[in-house]
Amino acid sequence: MRVNSQALRLSTAFPADRAALVTFVTAGDGPTPAILDALVEGGADVIELGMPFTDPMADGPAIQAANLRSLAAGTTTRDILKIAADFRACHPTVPLVLMGYANPMLRRGADWFASEAARAGVDGVICVDVPPEEDDQLGPALREAGVAPIRLATPTTDAARLPAVLDGASGFLYYVSVAGITGLQQAAQDSIESAVARLKAATTLPVAVGFGVRTPEQARAIATVADGVVVGSAIVEIIGTHGDDAAEPVRVYIASLKAAIVAARKDIAMEEIGA
Repeated sequence: MRVNSQALRLSTAFPADRAALVTFVTAGDGPTPAILDALVEGGADVIELGMPFTDPMADGPAIQAANLRSLAAGTTTRDILKIAADFRACHPTVPLVLMGYANPMLRRGADWFASEAARAGVDGVICVDVPPEEDDQLGPALREAGVAPIRLATPTTDAARLPAVLDGASGFLYYVSVAGITGLQQAAQDSIESAVARLKAATTLPVAVGFGVRTPEQARAIATVADGVVVGSAIVEIIGTHGDDAAEPVRVYIASLKAAIVAARKDIAMEEIGA
């Protein structure tokens, strides 16, 4: 396996003194380069760049619509890799993860996709519809290229299956906090706390929690127990509303989330001293 800056960027993205802010946008939906810059300016620690697909089965209405807008604009896999490479040239230290479905990733072969992703400066890949039991479809090629295969755990990932999810995973573990599609609901805080504690007992990977996180208050609460907070649909909705003018509203929104996450550490400190 190639050891390179990809692994180093992800390994430092989750600081010890606070949770990381992980953000998602769909490539080709709106002015993507300007939006990526806005995410960085607002304080995103990790960026997930969605690869548009015609049948995004895990996604709710907001991201479904973003996929359709991007595909209608003619976005291709090569376009996405170009966006990633341009981002890396401008932001050499911010981790970038490609997230999507197997069809676009495997159409030209796993080796091609992994090598091109590495060449573009991509740090990790989340493939929603390739289960860990089918890791051989994509995982070996990613690891050989030095790109982290990032796995998903859900409320239905029990103790018997969790070792398979963690086997070969790297970067971070993405905990999907609800059994459903993106953007429509959020899990209760107590269920998130118990799930994160269970996952952290089983792995040294950072655990990032997503699905349904919209408000700074929700982000702050999750940041008291998780290593990362993932926000996607709410950002995509801003892009859908503002179109070509979305970058500044996205930056403002991300800054509000980041401030809340930073404040979460103060909550923990106050609890520790009994205030």
